[in-house]
Amino acid sequence: MTELQAITLFKCLADKSRIQILKSLMEEDMYVERLAERLNLTPATISFHLKKLVDAGAVTSRKEQYYTVYAVNGDVFNVSILEILRERSEEKFLQDERDEAYRKKVLDAFFEYGKLKSIPAQRKKELIVLEEIAKAFEPGRDYTEREVNLIIADFHDDFCTIRRDMISEGLLERDKNIYRKL
Repeated sequence: MTELQAITLFKCLADKSRIQILKSLMEEDMYVERLAERLNLTPATISFHLKKLVDAGAVTSRKEQYYTVYAVNGDVFNVSILEILRERSEEKFLQDERDEAYRKKVLDAFFEYGKLKSIPAQRKKELIVLEEIAKAFEPGRDYTEREVNLIIADFHDDFCTIRRDMISEGLLERDKNIYRKL
């Protein structure tokens, strides 16, 4: 189920009459007049709601003699909400673009000629800065504390604070004075 289909279905289900129609159709397949009698609504109202349910894929229809008989489409309701949330969103590309633009804005604000002007006070911005500094380390390689300090000192003089923050953010790991990029 796509994101758009899920939105259409959820909007459709946000109506008491449609829920009552679905409950009735769970008991047995029915035609418009039978649903109207059962739910004490006019056939026109039932037809209106059934059109919405059919458009959302919640209900199917078939012809039997002179009547159109409606039934619940069980496949639509066998999808879990987690599956819908895991579905790739059309907005994902735009969200990624906005995230990258924000990241660039933060880096431009805090770096000048490859040097860190100041350590950001906001944790979100500091994490972006620390991730940028972490790019100077090779993954899987062991570093001594002195090597780590020298690499960080190329970016900013307060290498102790940056080193500590990189460890606390999980960008570097320390094991008996040996550092490793995670």
